[in-house]
Amino acid sequence: MSKKLSPLLIAAAGCLWGTLGIFVRKFEDCGISSMSIVFIRSLITAAITLSAAALYDKRLLKFRLRDIWIFIGMGLLSIVFFNYCYFTAVTLMSLSAAAILLYTSPIFVMLLSVLLFKERVTKRKIISIAVSLAGLVLVTGVVGDAQDITPVGILFGIGSAVGYSLYSTFSRTAINRGYDALTVTGWSFAAAAVFSAFTADFSALGNMITLKPAMLLYTIAFAVCASVLPYMLYSKGLENTENGRAAVIASIEPVAATVFGMALYGEIPSPQSAVGIALVIAAMIVSNEKNKEACAE
Repeated sequence: MSKKLSPLLIAAAGCLWGTLGIFVRKFEDCGISSMSIVFIRSLITAAITLSAAALYDKRLLKFRLRDIWIFIGMGLLSIVFFNYCYFTAVTLMSLSAAAILLYTSPIFVMLLSVLLFKERVTKRKIISIAVSLAGLVLVTGVVGDAQDITPVGILFGIGSAVGYSLYSTFSRTAINRGYDALTVTGWSFAAAAVFSAFTADFSALGNMITLKPAMLLYTIAFAVCASVLPYMLYSKGLENTENGRAAVIASIEPVAATVFGMALYGEIPSPQSAVGIALVIAAMIVSNEKNKEACAE
């Protein structure tokens, strides 16, 4: 795959993750709890992805038993733990405060990549992360919300960032061992479905499908748009992109969410948010500049 295409795949993944709030609002209107949403998202995503792998090439369903820890780790830590921490942070503080703590994840991605994959810490990476964080502070409107920030909330917010960053770490490990994006996405979400089943409200999910059959199609659309496609695109993009740079590019997610909110719910961003969006985009350009230079050589 072209190195020029990889950052675009990651940016596309971030934009698709930005649709998450649209779907979650609908589930919450139906009385579905956060962890039940995690379960049904994981289950449908695993079913779709593994079915696609079986139809495309059955060999993609195989993995070495000694590598099972990668998929279990991704499912438990990168999906279930991340969602639990983030949803808890949202209940303890404002959404903007939880969001800005979540998007400190590029810092953890960079640190883990240095320790595990020997990626270099460059001035460009540090600048792009700093610019991205500054932009996200403005986009989320966290400035002025200090009264909503609690020590426990901070703990869960940072936990969500760590869980979020671990996806890059586990995914990079799987890619380095020769696994395809379909294999990585399918089995990690299968593991997540198993773990999240212990906290799911099956009665509420059953009532939702029985009383509103159309929600089954909505659930499939949710899995495809907010899980299958973005996770596969992100995993594919990682093949030619360093983890730290990928994390900065993926931070376009809250920008996309802001645009979707504006288009669907009439949520007009403030001038402050507009400046923040510009900074996040600038950070993406800065982080990708090295790739352009490498291609020119």
